[in-house]
Amino acid sequence: MATPLSWRLIGIVLLLTVTACTGPQPILRSNKQLHMYGQQVAQQEIDACRKKTEEAALSPGVHRSANAATGAVLGMTLGGAVGASAGVVGGLPGVTIGAAAGSGIGLVVGLLGGTFKPLEPDPPYADAVTSCLKDKGYEVRGWE
Repeated sequence: MATPLSWRLIGIVLLLTVTACTGPQPILRSNKQLHMYGQQVAQQEIDACRKKTEEAALSPGVHRSANAATGAVLGMTLGGAVGASAGVVGGLPGVTIGAAAGSGIGLVVGLLGGTFKPLEPDPPYADAVTSCLKDKGYEVRGWE
C-alpha cells in the first residue's frame, strides 16, 4: 500500500515530467505594441515566429529535461564522492553507505536544480525568433 509520502513523490515526478519538455520562451519588454494588442495576441505572434524559425530547420536546443538530467548525473556523482569520503572513517561499510546516501541526496538536489535552471536557447534560434518579433514591433528582453 502506498504511503502519503510516496504519493507526494509521485506527484512531484509527474509535475516535473509535464514541465520538463517545455522549451525556452521569449520574454517581451512592455512597449506600445504589447499594450495595444495584449498578451494573448503577443503569445500568438511568439508561437508564429517560433514555428517559422523551426520550419527553417533551427531548434531551441535546450529543454528542461536535458537540464534536469545533467543536474541529476552531476549531483549523483558529486554526492557519491562526498558521501564515500565522509564514510571512510567507518571503513568499507561506511564508504558504501556514505556513497549510497550521498548519491541519493545528490540525485534529488541535482534533478531539482537542473529542472529550475534558466533556459537559454541556441543563439541562432534566439536571434531568428527575436528578429521575427522585432519585425512585428515587439522587443525581447530575455528568455525563460
